[in-house]
Amino acid sequence: MHDDKVPAWWRGLGLPGLVDVHVHFLPDPVMNAVWDYFDQAERHYGVAWPIHYRTPVDDRLATLGALGVRAFPALVYPHKPGMAAWLSEWARGFAARTPGCVPSGTFYPEPDAATYVGAALEAGTRIFKVHLQVGGYDPRAEELDAVWGQLAEAGVPVVVHCGSGPVPGRHTGPGPFGEVLRRHPTLTAVIAHLGMPEYAEHLALAERYPNVHLDTTMACTPFTEALMPLPPELRPRLAGLRDRIVLGSDFPNIPHPYAVQLESLERLDLGDDWLRTVCWHNGARLLRLDPPIPT
Repeated sequence: MHDDKVPAWWRGLGLPGLVDVHVHFLPDPVMNAVWDYFDQAERHYGVAWPIHYRTPVDDRLATLGALGVRAFPALVYPHKPGMAAWLSEWARGFAARTPGCVPSGTFYPEPDAATYVGAALEAGTRIFKVHLQVGGYDPRAEELDAVWGQLAEAGVPVVVHCGSGPVPGRHTGPGPFGEVLRRHPTLTAVIAHLGMPEYAEHLALAERYPNVHLDTTMACTPFTEALMPLPPELRPRLAGLRDRIVLGSDFPNIPHPYAVQLESLERLDLGDDWLRTVCWHNGARLLRLDPPIPT
């Protein structure tokens, strides 16, 4: 399937479009630094990672519109102290001027984290993103305990890259974030990339905690299957968690067309109801779309 066939794909499911909870827009200097990093992917990951949608911002937004992505966040994340507050402010501004984009934010273990996260929540932020691999920090850090509590109380989701793919970090894997969930069992977390490569362990977290979700970002695609394949015996567990698996893509920082993600989910053969729930309904609920289905 090519990208131009994507609208026919979701229409065939009876959907009004797609909701993608894992989309990145960043200030140009930061995005350029991310792309420069991926240009060195063979050194970092042992495999080339060409950015398929390496285009200007307006072109990327037009691409999402043509695909039928009706709602998405501009996920931002810091790699050092002092970045999170201004990245969150930038993301709120981007959402305010961008149709379909919901306000997002981020945080880092620093003394004022609870203060700026509280301000972001009051300003209407509807989803947060943290990247434990890039940030290199422990999610159990004392400065973050109040933040996790704020998000749990607000019921606002946080996309957490805690899996050890594509390469392990000091605090990746299900253990550290699993301890956060033990302390904050009502936290609405979205574990990125199905938790790859610790798929089974992260599925177990969703099975244990009622508000834990997993996003599909790059999971089951040929690129990822060559590196960190999803064990086929886990498919029934994905089916059982239908209401807590949500579409994510990593657009624009993906080494393949957007359509590849959708084809890969379809190949799981979990049924049209599963695809409808994953590609629209769960994301609409998490992002609090109003109305939940456009008319």
